[in-house]
Amino acid sequence: MLLTTTNNIEGKEISQYFGIVSGETIIGANVIKDFFAGIRDIVGGRASSYESVLREAKEAALREMSQQAAQLGANAVIAVDLDYETVGGSGSMLMVTAAGTAVRYQ
Repeated sequence: MLLTTTNNIEGKEISQYFGIVSGETIIGANVIKDFFAGIRDIVGGRASSYESVLREAKEAALREMSQQAAQLGANAVIAVDLDYETVGGSGSMLMVTAAGTAVRYQ
């Protein structure tokens, strides 16, 4: 499955549009990661535990979106957009949404 943020596929002709597809993932960040991220905030540096959670959530959302597109008969998703939001009472959950247009190209 080809995924692209562009509105077309260079050198290819889009023969069919199936509509919008999306994938959503909500992942909780645990207390230990929050603690170590807080320390990183004070001393500086990258919070690799949060980065890996972000990456994991993004990949899951893209995978879900791709599966939905494949079920429609698409072989690509164009105009892919990723959104990141914190949810929950204390903002301890991360929601990643991937959305795009499912198409068939030749």
